Amino acid sequence: MATQYAESGDARGTLLGHPKGLFVLFFAEMWERFSYYGMRALLIFYLTQHWLYSDSESGVIYGAYTALVYITPVLGGYLADKFLGQRKAVLYGAVLLTFGHFLMGFEGETTGGHEGNPALAVFWLALSFIIVGSGFLKANISVIVGQLYPRTDVRRDGAYTIFYMGINLGAALGSLLCGYLGQTYGWSYGFGAAGFGMLAGLIVFMIFKPLLMGRGEPPKPLSKGVEWSIYVVGMVAVAIIWLLIQYQSMVGWLLLVAGVILVGYVILTAVIKLPPHDRDRIFAAMFLILGSILFWALFEQAGSSLNLYTDRYADIGSVPASMFQSINAIYIVLLGPVFAGLWTWLGRRGLEPSAPAKFGLGLMQLGAGFLVLVAGAALGADGAKTAVIFIFLIYLLHTTGELCLSPVGLSAMNRLAPAHMASLIMGTWFFASATGNFVAGLIAAATGSERASGEGAGQQVVLDVYNQIGWIAVAVGVAVLLVSPLIKKLMHLDTLQDEDEKDAAERVFGQQEIGEAGAAGIHPATGK
Repeated sequence: MATQYAESGDARGTLLGHPKGLFVLFFAEMWERFSYYGMRALLIFYLTQHWLYSDSESGVIYGAYTALVYITPVLGGYLADKFLGQRKAVLYGAVLLTFGHFLMGFEGETTGGHEGNPALAVFWLALSFIIVGSGFLKANISVIVGQLYPRTDVRRDGAYTIFYMGINLGAALGSLLCGYLGQTYGWSYGFGAAGFGMLAGLIVFMIFKPLLMGRGEPPKPLSKGVEWSIYVVGMVAVAIIWLLIQYQSMVGWLLLVAGVILVGYVILTAVIKLPPHDRDRIFAAMFLILGSILFWALFEQAGSSLNLYTDRYADIGSVPASMFQSINAIYIVLLGPVFAGLWTWLGRRGLEPSAPAKFGLGLMQLGAGFLVLVAGAALGADGAKTAVIFIFLIYLLHTTGELCLSPVGLSAMNRLAPAHMASLIMGTWFFASATGNFVAGLIAAATGSERASGEGAGQQVVLDVYNQIGWIAVAVGVAVLLVSPLIKKLMHLDTLQDEDEKDAAERVFGQQEIGEAGAAGIHPATGK
């Protein structure tokens, strides 16, 4: 069926062997990521240099912000699944994001830092619009990618890798342009460029809607009253997030309580309502989701502690440190096709690692990246700056680790989840990213150089933390690799069916039951 779908598909045809709608989503997400990562590259410097927060305070704020960006897809995914549909959810999210990014351009005057400054309220509001907008857009646009393909289509991993390249092309351009403008000409220039990038993404998505082939529409007819009620819920969420982002400890408690409820609900649903193979697949998905928390907790040092380390302790000359945030994205654009081709090549020969094995490999490479930076810093004399080559090397190893985990995880969530739970499971995947990002903020706070005194002591604090988390990641990666065969069995890949094939099989099975029951004189509904 997958081959027939690829050849016929929709009347609009395919591009490079994929539905054209994939490339609409590619460009829309590219511009959204341009705005998000452009702003993200500047945020830790904006907090420490403009608002004059300490390193530790900035790390926690940064972690709370990125955590909320990843937790709100649970709300956006649920509302899309039940009422709004993914397409309208993405459109609404894009509108909120555009408004939020333009608000970031109004930086206000600071004479004594953040204490008692009324302009800070506008900053919190801008972050709140961006957070809620991401919640409506992020999980749902990924789901639409999956809806373009049958569940058993061999092109799915390749499609998500192409989509992931769009994400990172936008991230690279945003980090370079917004980072340069923000640290060279002023914060408002960098944040303003991010706003125009988000506006471009919104326009692309609106103009090329027909190429989505009707995917992502509401699950049932949607009245205007219900639709607008959901938009009001989005604005209420902005107000709630505006409060949460100012009190970061509340975010930690929210993650803990919501995490217990969410994981409990997913597991309870799997145990009570799903047939055995679907239940096992949910358990496998939950294992991958939990494993990703550690990955993101360490990986997301990039925007906070590693960003500050590059600025203060790496030999980068006069290049703005925020521009180094583009390295990871550039590597992904370059290496994404290599990994996509590698998985396909290995798959045809029956040698492709399973998704859990790829997760283990990803964690091992992540840890190795930190250890390489620690070793590189040790090569220099006391107080000497770290050679810039080691900044490129840590990003290289983190990128290869990411390519083993993130696009593979996106594909696995969509493949393992039943259709009626697709956005919920994708939202849970992003919830794990939220938890990881919040923990990342705590780790970044632990590297705060103001905790140390004396020349070079601040750098050593960071390196000590990196050495510890590096070895932890390597050890956990090895453990995941060892148990990966068991998790693969829980995925039941040999019995995966597309929803239309499954429905047809159930109809045939039902007709057979009716025929057999009638022949035996048994009523098929009552069994009597």
